[in-house]
Amino acid sequence: MILLGLRGSSKLIRFCTRFTDEVFNALLSLNFIYEAVSSLRRNFVLAADPMNLTMPFVALSVALGTFWMTLKTQAVRTSIYFNDKVRTGIKNFGPVAVIIFASLFNQIPALKKFGVPTLSVSNTFQLAGGRDFLVPFMMIPHHVKLLCSLPAMLLTSLFFMDQNISVRVVNNPENKLKKGEAYNLDMVALGLITGALSVVGLPWMCGATVQSVNHVKAMTRTKINEETGEEEVNDVIETRLTGFVIHALIASTIFLLPLLKFLPIPVVSGVFLYLGRKLMTGNTFLQRVKAIFISSENLPDDHPVHIVGRRKMNGYTILQFLCLYGIFAFKQCSQTAIFFPSVIGVLMMIRGFVLPKFFSEPEFIALKDETPKKDQ
Repeated sequence: MILLGLRGSSKLIRFCTRFTDEVFNALLSLNFIYEAVSSLRRNFVLAADPMNLTMPFVALSVALGTFWMTLKTQAVRTSIYFNDKVRTGIKNFGPVAVIIFASLFNQIPALKKFGVPTLSVSNTFQLAGGRDFLVPFMMIPHHVKLLCSLPAMLLTSLFFMDQNISVRVVNNPENKLKKGEAYNLDMVALGLITGALSVVGLPWMCGATVQSVNHVKAMTRTKINEETGEEEVNDVIETRLTGFVIHALIASTIFLLPLLKFLPIPVVSGVFLYLGRKLMTGNTFLQRVKAIFISSENLPDDHPVHIVGRRKMNGYTILQFLCLYGIFAFKQCSQTAIFFPSVIGVLMMIRGFVLPKFFSEPEFIALKDETPKKDQ
């Protein structure tokens, strides 16, 4: 990754257009929702008494309640209640307050008796299996090291795609960021951090698309467009301080391990449902899926259906849907999941070499998927 950054390979990400971005973001949304539903379904499947499903239904209610309350705290930002500072504070700290409230609510004896599952965490900080802090690389057989080269290349591809797509989403012109882009410098930094984490056997860092987007939105100052009545980005407060503080707070959760065991798993599922729903916002692919079932007369004048025609728009959207289904199924299969990064590359090839045979550049622009210029 360090070599990729030093050689300026991140410039290749320009071939990753909105077609790929939208499918990738839809995959993240689908993953959150799938994991939440799977966790809730597990309560019903593993119920001790199939004739008594009180606990699974209580867990489902807690998850849906968490999801609903989190949505409502975010909706306060555009409501008519309170002043701007109070609305902003509720929007920023609402999800955390909901999690704390739901965890405390689960401790009420009347609810606790149902045995809603909570997180299983250790009371102390310890490494897995009681191993040493440094990974004993020299004790690993040479043939095993060679065999590790293939998954290492695949993981490098995954980090490369995840990091650069995350940066592309954050640097979207709609966010009106002023700070210059640093794709290659970010890749070098990611390589150094990944190397250090590998030496001590700790989890690797990633682009964290969801957290990055939420960070930008939290630092965004918005205004209401008087003509359309919609909320628009005014500017974004760009500072490194919040990033350091966020990760310092994450590190400090080590001291909260004894408290985390009181966090109900359905609350986490509810947050996952919220994150999945939030990632759908602004995804034109998902908006076009909805538009498939809407009459052309009821769509805005600048909608792609009026420029490229319903047949082509639906074909483009259905292709994205098939790509989403394919990569999700590919990732869910443990035998093929390791090759997942290569599938992202296939999406770029479909957009770069297949779609131009069926769509003209004005049609791509209408679909908000402009082809990058060669000199970019």
